Amino acid sequence: MTQESGRGNEGYAEEADALARQYESVRFVDVHRHVLHLLPPAPSDVLDIGAGTGRDASALAAMGHRVVAVEPTAEFRERAATLHPSPRIEWVSDHLPSLPVLARRGRQFDVVMLTGVWIHLDPGQRREAMPRVASILRAGGLLAMTLRHGPAPSGRRRLHETSADETSGLAAAHGLRVLVRVDDQADFYGRREVTWTSLAFRRELGPVRGVGEPGAPSA
Repeated sequence: MTQESGRGNEGYAEEADALARQYESVRFVDVHRHVLHLLPPAPSDVLDIGAGTGRDASALAAMGHRVVAVEPTAEFRERAATLHPSPRIEWVSDHLPSLPVLARRGRQFDVVMLTGVWIHLDPGQRREAMPRVASILRAGGLLAMTLRHGPAPSGRRRLHETSADETSGLAAAHGLRVLVRVDDQADFYGRREVTWTSLAFRRELGPVRGVGEPGAPSA
């Protein structure tokens, strides 16, 4: 749900209490109802990028999955460890667009989730992030995303306009085939000015083309 300071999570630490209550007020199955049928059998390796207070990570762990929950905001990681203690969840401080900690590990996952995260990256960061996300998916793996549409809330939080068309185009350029697209969903938190898109992609077989490689889109 958030990214590191300078990468889109400005203002989250100051509002951590209120945001934690908001995130925990809705259920994993409601937010992700359009893609639940695509989740692989447990135990699978799941990466939750921008995991916030651990709502989704906890639900996935309860299903029996092994979850790496990436969250750059320390206040959220601390709350998550208390709210959702689970031996199946590993909490990691890392950030998009480059995910340097995960890049050093060289690990791949069966599922990558980006819930309300993409809007925190500007267009250049999104072009950098998509090949990185694709590269940490195993062949045949699932990328599940929710895109937020609507004005930014008051305060320091930084949001950038995004679209399902742009996101799908970036995904296709890096070997990700669209499986699900559901637009114009009502806001999970009841805000009339906000809507959501659910997207799911499958990573095709073969290597992922990174930025700067032959045939790949330039940054």
